[in-house]
Amino acid sequence: MKYDVKNLTLEEKMKLLTGKNSWELETANGKLPSVFLSDGPHGLRMWDAEKRETKKATAMPNIVVVANSWDRELAYLDGATIADDCIEKGADVLLAPGVNIKRTPLCGRNFEYFSEDPYLAGTLAKAYIEGVQSKGVGTSLKHYCANNREYDRFYQSSEIDERTLREIYLPAFEIALTAQPWTVMCSYNPINGVWASENKWLLTDILRNEFAFDGVIVSDWGAVHNSWKAVKAGLDLEMPYRDKAYEEIKDGYEKGYLTEEEIDARVQKILELMEKVENDKKVVATTKEERHENAVKVAHGGIVLLKNEDNLLPLKGGNILLNGTLEYMGGGGSAFVQTDYKPRSLKEELASALGERARVSVSNFGMNSELSLYGARNAYQDAYEKDAVILCVGNNAHIESESHDRAGIRLSCTQEDLILNTAKVNKNVIVVIFAGSAIDVSPWVDKVKTVLFAGFSGEGTLQAVADIIAGKVNPSGKLSETFPLCLSDTPTGDTRGDGFVDCYQEGVFVGYRWYDKYEKAVAFPFGHGLSYASFEYSDLEICKKSETDYEVSYTVTNTSRVDGKEVSQVYVRDVFAMVTRPNKELKGFEKTFIKAGESKRVTITLNARSFAYYSIPLKKWYVENGDFEILVGASSRDIRLTGKLKIELPENEQVTH
Repeated sequence: MKYDVKNLTLEEKMKLLTGKNSWELETANGKLPSVFLSDGPHGLRMWDAEKRETKKATAMPNIVVVANSWDRELAYLDGATIADDCIEKGADVLLAPGVNIKRTPLCGRNFEYFSEDPYLAGTLAKAYIEGVQSKGVGTSLKHYCANNREYDRFYQSSEIDERTLREIYLPAFEIALTAQPWTVMCSYNPINGVWASENKWLLTDILRNEFAFDGVIVSDWGAVHNSWKAVKAGLDLEMPYRDKAYEEIKDGYEKGYLTEEEIDARVQKILELMEKVENDKKVVATTKEERHENAVKVAHGGIVLLKNEDNLLPLKGGNILLNGTLEYMGGGGSAFVQTDYKPRSLKEELASALGERARVSVSNFGMNSELSLYGARNAYQDAYEKDAVILCVGNNAHIESESHDRAGIRLSCTQEDLILNTAKVNKNVIVVIFAGSAIDVSPWVDKVKTVLFAGFSGEGTLQAVADIIAGKVNPSGKLSETFPLCLSDTPTGDTRGDGFVDCYQEGVFVGYRWYDKYEKAVAFPFGHGLSYASFEYSDLEICKKSETDYEVSYTVTNTSRVDGKEVSQVYVRDVFAMVTRPNKELKGFEKTFIKAGESKRVTITLNARSFAYYSIPLKKWYVENGDFEILVGASSRDIRLTGKLKIELPENEQVTH
């Protein structure tokens, strides 16, 4: 190694275990290079200390949109694009991505997280990490772990049984770790009464020893309560700088609680990070304009067409009214990106995309940027005269933000009234939702013909929305989370814990697993998304490679006259389980481009983990002999093909049934 722990004094080593300031690592009196850490998942959010402001960068689509793309290539492109901004502005490690499970749609930070499903979350996070780190910039996989709401996130303990932790909340980290992120960030909250920063079982026994993570374990900013105890548990780096950190570590060492060998082990990881930072991969490959084009491309892939009655979209032409001027690019908090890109208005983008076949006007009455209604009567009179009306509704960076949860999942009363009353006077209403998580659409969804979920799509939002409405781009996004009929239908309802403990009573039944178990109707299911093309599934084959390894293949045919991309999903069901298991679980997916009239063969590989559950008595992942079903679908509730297989492992590998 270029940097040797033996060349550092004990004092320098102790000081190296906490930050130099809010964003930089210590340099051991100039012996070591400076390393700069910076937010965030949707584009670089880097603090300029001299100018006392955030540097401008490309505002990429929020992670919710990346997740809704179900596209590994787009997730990789997203990460690589952000990395170019990091290189240009001097950030060595990007504090992203977050793979916390969307346990409740109320979580104020859901727009930063991938999914309610750990397999989808981990798979796309892996691609994102590979994209960033292909450019010689590090990542920080976060927030480890069980940080699933913002309400009292600093103190409230997540009380969760081991099987639920293993099957729902850890696998996304486990999968993403195969991309070898340079750092993993621990969360604020205690897990089962022990702070994440002091939780040896999670940091050392599982993350280090079982998952074989060999990078730096860093605290979330201010997540450490006792520095020597955190070091003892396996934390390498406390951020940011804290006055008491050095004294606490020194005190722990002098009292014999902490050995120099333990300090050296933590310092060694930091030195290895410094060596990774000094690489020759840091070459900016894209211009500012190309990064913007990439932002639009990712948005194209992640916008979801939820409903399209009578094939209203793409718009054929006519006199079109635009009402509601929500143009929010992202959620709030540390993930909000400052960009100097000046977007054209949605009216301008629509006029450009539709060309001469349509006339686009904006209502002078209706919804303004503060979500209030004015001149309602005039707005409805405007709508009455038009061939179609596009209503832009949703949330902003104040409603969905780090540090607090949403109060509910419905749109404001004002927005719901605008939709309902407009639908009374115009039969062709198109609702475009700007939001970072699930919305309760039940009060109005059956009154409108078309619903487009734009999410928080970054600086290219308006262009991407216009391209899809006009048919220049065929939508291909699918939901990475369920849209419930109402908040009370969700696993946690409107509960938030009591300030001491948030009990995960629903166990492994999170997201679609919950709605399936209790046979609950939903507004839009996990994995749902429409296209201007139509697809048929056929010819399912299940090829056995070993007792727990299978190759699942099937044909997807584009039966329309429009080229399109289809996300096909493979779920597994344990038919007669000895423990309570979900009705089905996602174990594979593929996004496939298929030309009009063309058929393509899709192949998904399944392994032992695809069939296993975590056995607490056996302390391992356990595949139970018996019958399994393979379910291939266009969503979790649109299963097109079903196959069966039987697993028959040796008797000595099975418990007695």
